[in-house]
Amino acid sequence: MKNKAYPYCTPPQISNIKEMLNRVAVEKPDSTAFVYPCETGEMKKTYLDFKEDVYAFGTWLYSKKYKGGKHIAIVGENSYEWLVVYFAAILGGNVAVAIDKGLPDEEIVTLGKIGEVDVAFATNTYFEKVNKKVGKKAFNLKDLDNILAEGRKLLRENREAGKDEFSDFVVNGDDTACILFTSGTSGVSKGVELTNTNIAYEIVHTSMLYEPYGGVLAVLPFHHALGIVVGVLMVINYGQPIFINKSLRYVKKNMEEFGPQTMFLVPMFVEFFHKQIWAEVAKKGKTQAFKGLMKSTDLLLKAGVDVRKKTYGSIQKVFGGKLEYIICGGAALDPMYVREFRTWGIEILNGYGATECSPCTAVNRPHHHKDGSVGHLVPGIEVKTTDEGELCFRGGLVMKGYYKNPEATDEALKDGWYHTGDLGYVDDDEFIYLTGRKKNLIILSNGENISPEELEQDIARDDAVNEVLVYDEGGKIVAEIFPVEEHFGDTAYFEKLKDKVNKGRPIYKQIVRVKLREEEFIKNASMKIVRYKNVPNYNQPAHTSEEDY
Repeated sequence: MKNKAYPYCTPPQISNIKEMLNRVAVEKPDSTAFVYPCETGEMKKTYLDFKEDVYAFGTWLYSKKYKGGKHIAIVGENSYEWLVVYFAAILGGNVAVAIDKGLPDEEIVTLGKIGEVDVAFATNTYFEKVNKKVGKKAFNLKDLDNILAEGRKLLRENREAGKDEFSDFVVNGDDTACILFTSGTSGVSKGVELTNTNIAYEIVHTSMLYEPYGGVLAVLPFHHALGIVVGVLMVINYGQPIFINKSLRYVKKNMEEFGPQTMFLVPMFVEFFHKQIWAEVAKKGKTQAFKGLMKSTDLLLKAGVDVRKKTYGSIQKVFGGKLEYIICGGAALDPMYVREFRTWGIEILNGYGATECSPCTAVNRPHHHKDGSVGHLVPGIEVKTTDEGELCFRGGLVMKGYYKNPEATDEALKDGWYHTGDLGYVDDDEFIYLTGRKKNLIILSNGENISPEELEQDIARDDAVNEVLVYDEGGKIVAEIFPVEEHFGDTAYFEKLKDKVNKGRPIYKQIVRVKLREEEFIKNASMKIVRYKNVPNYNQPAHTSEEDY
């Protein structure tokens, strides 16, 4: 199929996720909803099973007086239990407060206070992080089966008495459904309030750009907007099976076992897989031959001959043998990765958004994509750029605001437009391109503005580079690099790389100094480098940074 515009997909229409779950449980009661690891090996839940578990848990919550807008925190690794709590909270008119399990104890406590948590639920591994510290009471999700048993009994009794309060509760679209915390690259996390309408709008309209038709491996953390809304809720709306990855150490194993058709990832994963593939090729001494094979593959593909499945079967086998699409968001991705994975028979569809936009505002489509863009605008929303080139969005997926933070809300939302802090432009076909981060700009004494991302991308392409950060230090552009282990301290190599990157660039855009480090940069939950903790003199105007895309 040629790469060109075609009609949007037609996902099921919903006004809230309670309506969505009720519908899919009726339409596909026996279809697999979730597959996940457990002590005895592997557990499967159908869509009807999931609905019954959610309603039992919700009924139990009501019996404990957790209703009427109570704030319910969830802390833990990706798990079926996590999702039951999330759905039960929202479907009963409460607010799910998703907190990153990996944060230091004191930060988890702080976010619990910011989100005004009433009660907390945590998986067994993280229970001590929240017990007596977050909310007035905490429950351990290792006791889920007991809670569900009690909830089912209550549900039966309520129905027999004709007072099924949880089931009969009607969701209000304007009410807050969940609070998700921004990644905090500026050092201050804010609680993003997403309403029931925000989430439903995102599910329906973003799904018009892409439709999964096979299993999805859920790798991204559920406390992250991309992980929960895109990686789980959109898939449920289409009634496809979701395989829950509990830990990153099992990703490779899960891919091989589950054979997903789609994965939702952040660039870190793509870059890791890419380096592993090339490392295996190099180990066999076939780098040049492999590059030649890839060129031949691309030429054949342009001529309409697709030999990728047969030629790159060993690579595709690593991903389970059925992987067709990787939806990648959360940070910028070098188009080089998109092109090379396409050659190997796996299409990366780059996307873009922010937690404040529920989160997706754009994504490339199968057979309608532009390399280098972050995707086609989600149907039904508006986009504009300010005089400074900042991207702004307006529409049903834009957040209600930052929870009890009117100053930050007023700064981000102006006349309904969410100001992203990202610099970019929109082409005539409604594809969005990013050029940098407004508050990351390096402003030189001669008045020139430089986006460090441009230099970082070119440096990061080198195989010897694990991570890189470019910033201004004393009026000079510095590139700080965390190399691969075999290049630790190899100043001669990186001086040559500096000269290569500088070649052809005007003097004011050239890197003056390279710094090498022996440990990775500090990152946030989205695996983006936290500039304020890594950049010297961060408090200078040129170095401030808000939440990245």
